[in-house]
Amino acid sequence: MALSSRSIIYILYNANASIIGKLDYAVKKLRASSDNSPCSACDLTHGGLRLTETKDWTTTKDKIPATVKQLHRDELSQEVITPKLLTFVSQNGLKYPMVLGQQPSGPLQVLLTSEDLSKVSKDHTAFLSLLSTRAEEKDIQLGKL
Repeated sequence: MALSSRSIIYILYNANASIIGKLDYAVKKLRASSDNSPCSACDLTHGGLRLTETKDWTTTKDKIPATVKQLHRDELSQEVITPKLLTFVSQNGLKYPMVLGQQPSGPLQVLLTSEDLSKVSKDHTAFLSLLSTRAEEKDIQLGKL
């Protein structure tokens, strides 16, 4: 499948990419209870406080038949390919973190809310299953996961 004809999955973190943003997240993460993470997307992809992606996430991401873009809050305004991403999040009053999906020339769709992510952030199989179900419901073509 050509890259330009692939669906896009956006994983939007509830954290900023800057050094100060990372420190701020670390403080919030250390203060949070184990069942109330400030960024369940961070838990899913980085195992919480790691600066690099976990091997489990790399394996999981490779199973998603779409282009996967992972963005921090402060990176949304810099997104060149989809400048309307920040506007979509703001206009719909969405809460970080979240997962959005988009067909190559279609509208953005919410696939997983922050509440959804908190339920699957420690189980990559459950994440893939829920992602697949929601993508199908929203007509985001992912194929077989």
